[in-house]
Amino acid sequence: MRARRTGFRRPRLIASVVSLLVATALGVSDAGAAPAAAAGSSGASVAGAAPDASAAGAASVVESLAVAGTSWSVDRRTGKLRVFADSTVSAADLARVRRATAGAATLERLDGRLRTLLSGGDGVYTSGWRCSAGVNVQSGSAYYFVTAGHCTEGASTWYTGSAMTTAIGPTVGTSFPDNDYGVVRYSNPAVPHPGTIGTVDITGTATPYPGQSVCRRGSTTGVRCGVVTGLNATVNYGGGEVVSGLIQTNICAEPGDSGGPLYAGDKVVGILSGGSGNCTTGGTTYYQPIQEVLNAYGLSVY
Repeated sequence: MRARRTGFRRPRLIASVVSLLVATALGVSDAGAAPAAAAGSSGASVAGAAPDASAAGAASVVESLAVAGTSWSVDRRTGKLRVFADSTVSAADLARVRRATAGAATLERLDGRLRTLLSGGDGVYTSGWRCSAGVNVQSGSAYYFVTAGHCTEGASTWYTGSAMTTAIGPTVGTSFPDNDYGVVRYSNPAVPHPGTIGTVDITGTATPYPGQSVCRRGSTTGVRCGVVTGLNATVNYGGGEVVSGLIQTNICAEPGDSGGPLYAGDKVVGILSGGSGNCTTGGTTYYQPIQEVLNAYGLSVY
């Protein structure tokens, strides 16, 4: 997505859990930020309706239509497919989706445009754009941070500021689209990498569930909280960039927040991929589950 730098851009795997690196080197303050709402245990679940037999078929149909600006997931309460369309989806395309799903899905409008959340400005930097740190992780004696794959794609080295005078380290892994995660290695011993998100000491990961209270932190809009509204969502950002298996929330975000962490209490849940709307009127955001990238690279939080 880097070649089309408009709107919210992909965050590169960035210094994990916005810790001292983000709080100091990136100039982000937690003053006045609301603490993360306490969540249930990582294994918590919410009983819901079994997925409707037509939901899977409807999801395949929606994906095959390839309408940019749409996202979809199964509503755990009803078992039905919910399809969301942003402001760029035409009435004609909306009608196509409605006809193709033949009543097997509900259609809803989103405010604004779905996009990955990257922009120029403060945060973690590479040549040409800025993202937010996700969470700090390790493998043996080596330390890394996780961020969005649309941030790390095509980026070689990350820095603590826009002047790009203090290097953090290189991108060592990227998966985008399909997934949206990236990993950056700390190669500069002068850059701190504590196991925190702001002032929250992260002790592990959590499996999300509908209705779970969560917060996210980003270099543009700080700490914002809300609830998980869907799981296993698929988002078509356009240009062939389709990401699946995402967590959906009612939390707002803005350009530059991409790659920042989603967390419940002291457990990290995911990494911000993208969304629609803004933090003035509200929005919808989507997150890459954190455990997938940790498993892929043999990493752990600390």
